[in-house]
Amino acid sequence: MDFYQVFQQHTWDEIRESIYQKTSQDVIRALQKSGKRDLEDFKALISPAATDFLEEMAQLSHRLTQKRFGKTIQMYVPLYLSNECQNICTYCGFSFDNKIRRKTLTEEEILQEVAVLKRMGYEHVLLVTGEANQTVGVPYLQKVIRLIKPYFSQISIEIQPLDQDEYEILVAEGVHAVLVYQETYHEEDYKKHHPKGKKSNFQYRIQTPDRLGAAGIHKMGLGVLIGLEDWRVDCFFTALHLRYLEKRYWQSTYSISFPRLRPFSGGLEPKVEMSDRELVQLICAYRIFDEEVELSISTRENEIFRDNIIKLGITSMSAGSKTNPGGYVVEPESLEQFEISDERSPQAIASVIQAQGYEAVWKNWDRLLQ
Repeated sequence: MDFYQVFQQHTWDEIRESIYQKTSQDVIRALQKSGKRDLEDFKALISPAATDFLEEMAQLSHRLTQKRFGKTIQMYVPLYLSNECQNICTYCGFSFDNKIRRKTLTEEEILQEVAVLKRMGYEHVLLVTGEANQTVGVPYLQKVIRLIKPYFSQISIEIQPLDQDEYEILVAEGVHAVLVYQETYHEEDYKKHHPKGKKSNFQYRIQTPDRLGAAGIHKMGLGVLIGLEDWRVDCFFTALHLRYLEKRYWQSTYSISFPRLRPFSGGLEPKVEMSDRELVQLICAYRIFDEEVELSISTRENEIFRDNIIKLGITSMSAGSKTNPGGYVVEPESLEQFEISDERSPQAIASVIQAQGYEAVWKNWDRLLQ
């Protein structure tokens, strides 16, 4: 049984009703529970009933995070390689129907971008492309990984979903982590947001982490695009997915990201708005539910929010990010995938982290130790 079969045992409306029926007593029970929380506890922690317990949730999340991760925040940076894409997605600046100039970086251009990232101090890089298998498929990625591997201690990718044998090739090349966001677990509305391209295949996408686990990836990144649907229901299914993967592919580690829908060229207005307070609630809920999972926050969020979330459960942050191919030096004016909010330099973010008594970690392991 893969996750799609597990997923089919639940219905969106039933899960939504269950979450919204949770009471303050359910929240108290989840907070006071000793040992591992279950999915019913998670429902309570993300429910409207939990909004009155945010301070208690934040304190518990803080303690659990320090116990497992200490006072550290891992620093990473995205490197956008291409904005070519064969999918139509309603929420993305790279969508196939968006009439923009397409750009894929050459090896020389990649090295120019890498030089800038190294001057910033980065050891962990996230390679990002649109979903265009003919131009930025496995052969292109192999070349890129071989090119940049001498410069980074950890390479992650956020690309189109692949088959298991293709992931095995990239793992052998040195890929440490793969981020693959479901965008939304609402199957019918998923089709509305992805009307054309390989990404329109809901089942293939939701089965991607299974293929990653079978390929032996070290870490998987999960998440939904907050704003497409009811965030509480979407995040329940993310938690369900996480719990399934941890049991089946226990050799891998996992991370959760919290991208809120941001402005982009041709923009889509959020169907559901999530307040900063609700995002804090969600981050704390994930930490209380799962003490081992890494929680990541990107430059989509503004300075004030990112400064105040450091102690509440986050374990990794990006800084100085550009979301366009060549954005650091080669072609800074090319179209961004989405607008970032926190434009401070990595050094400025590291200073903020340090001022709160934490350490900004640029390198926390080495391939030679494998």
